[in-house]
Amino acid sequence: MPAFKTVSIEHDALNPRIARLLLNRPQRLNAINEDMPGEIRAAVDWANDDAQVHVIVVEGAGKGFCGGYDLTDYAEQQQEHPCQQESQPWDPMLDYRHMKRFTEDFMSLWRSPKPTIAKVHGAAVAGGSDIALCCDLLVMAEDARIGYMPTRVWGCPTTAMWTFRLGPMRAKQVMFTGNVLSGQTAADWGLATAAVPLAQLEATTRELAERIAGVPSGHLAMHKMVVNQVLQNMGLEQTQAMATLFDGITRHNPEGLWFRRHAQTEGFKSAVEWRDSGRPIPEGDEARQLIREMEQGRRGPGL
Repeated sequence: MPAFKTVSIEHDALNPRIARLLLNRPQRLNAINEDMPGEIRAAVDWANDDAQVHVIVVEGAGKGFCGGYDLTDYAEQQQEHPCQQESQPWDPMLDYRHMKRFTEDFMSLWRSPKPTIAKVHGAAVAGGSDIALCCDLLVMAEDARIGYMPTRVWGCPTTAMWTFRLGPMRAKQVMFTGNVLSGQTAADWGLATAAVPLAQLEATTRELAERIAGVPSGHLAMHKMVVNQVLQNMGLEQTQAMATLFDGITRHNPEGLWFRRHAQTEGFKSAVEWRDSGRPIPEGDEARQLIREMEQGRRGPGL
């Protein structure tokens, strides 16, 4: 089996037609770092190269599926990063290239000729929801949570899967509010294939995976291509390009820079609490004034 830093993949112990892809950073709630997207793609490639495998189950180690990008470092750090450029004029295409690579890595789950099933317990939020929604099917614990809170500030889901999975009205509700959905609500809305009590999550996922695994791999690949082509015809790739570019804008406009400055002076937890509380996000001239004050050290250590 291949060895990775952030994920693992192996044959299911009871059925080698099932591959188990584990997001494996439990000490960080399986948060996405620089290595994880590429390792997901490499793991999917391994499963597709293995003739025994017919279906891939994606799950998270520890308390949840994936808590999103490991943003504490990105938000609080002082140094430059391709996705947060401040000491020089922002280069949107450098930002785009970096984030589009991550998007394409996650989309390996969607493009895989072998079906993929996300098995979600705990949280699949922010970038973690991108991973889950790139899978073909989604089985959730009833009390699990899925959503993209950074739509309130400092983020845009680059895979743009919410609209294609939920339809425009429900997608707008999620994107406008940043609210998370329970597994039960996700199933009621048609986002999740099924929502079951946590104690039944493994058995339900296994039953689905084993049913799929009995179908010839060529048939699975053809059926998946037919369905995926519908989404391609609807403009999936063009929408993802726009979403990925907009994601960069949300991190560099006045509101996004305010969020980062707040994280740098007060801590990322404080910034997230403000974002998720429903309090109005400072914008425009108000955000610019707060940024100036924080940069001058009036609300924390000097930057």
